[in-house]
Amino acid sequence: MKVIPFYTALAMQVKCQAVNKFDSREKVLESMMVGLDQLNIQIFSAKKFLGDHLKLVVVPEYFMTSYPARESIQEWREKACITKDDPIFDKIADICRKNQVYFSGNYYEIDEKFQDLFFQSSFIMNDKGEMILNYRRLNSMYSPTPHDVLNKYIEVYGYESLFPVVDTPLGKLACIASEEILYPEVARCLMMRGAEVFLHSSSEIGSPTLTKKNIAKQARAIENMCYVVSANSAGIKDIGILESSTDGGSKVINYEGIVLAETLPGESIVAHAAIHIPALRIHRETISMKNYIARQRFELYAQSYAEHSHYPANSLDGIKAEKSLFKSIQEEVIKKLSQDITK
Repeated sequence: MKVIPFYTALAMQVKCQAVNKFDSREKVLESMMVGLDQLNIQIFSAKKFLGDHLKLVVVPEYFMTSYPARESIQEWREKACITKDDPIFDKIADICRKNQVYFSGNYYEIDEKFQDLFFQSSFIMNDKGEMILNYRRLNSMYSPTPHDVLNKYIEVYGYESLFPVVDTPLGKLACIASEEILYPEVARCLMMRGAEVFLHSSSEIGSPTLTKKNIAKQARAIENMCYVVSANSAGIKDIGILESSTDGGSKVINYEGIVLAETLPGESIVAHAAIHIPALRIHRETISMKNYIARQRFELYAQSYAEHSHYPANSLDGIKAEKSLFKSIQEEVIKKLSQDITK
């Protein structure tokens, strides 16, 4: 596919409105729609300010709902989760068409083939308002993932569905959700499938010191020779934690790990930078000590991964998902790992 040789990507840092306080699904959906109206104005204004080269906007992980706090899995599913066909996405599609941008964010998704669960999903919508990628988070603390029902998930959707990459005029795009930036295997599997730009919707600690996730963002960019467009929240409103705990540090990183732009706390469009896909491809095609992906020897590692298991797959197969179950599984994993060390 012919690529646009130069465009601007924006990690738009916006405040997230939590919906936990609402007692009905109707109020939650109304809150989401109000938030999207505001986002439409913000993207329109950003394009006027940054220019027509703005082609890609990434927003934070919790931009529509925040996260389930005291809600059970079933309560959150009924209150705040939506399908890919929900009218919410018609609204987002309209934003993309009107502003002529590709858009990436994160939401909690219902899949009727897994009726007792929800998935936390990242998506990409193109400038025609078409959802062209939907990625379901694979690593989570207290929420279900495809790994928890892995055999059935692969039976339904196939293994390749776990690591989607889409070829676009903006390059080959892929999503990484939140703390998954700390799991190098996720980025690596996406790179194996051609990914050139990682779209990272996050809601994480904002700090003037170098955080683990910020180290990981640069590491993933370097080792995979990819751009990273990482959008953090400008705080989360009406949630238990102090509002500005997750605020600041949205950034764009190039394929050599250089931070091209980064924002301070607060709602901001400062984290924008030029993306040059042809330059990235030249970098990948050059014989060099810096061409890490050309010198990868995956066969060395495949057997080790196949022979070792830490967090078990299919842990929710035939079991009702409860948050307490995730904690007990982690306790068992830690116990097993401790026993292995002392052998």
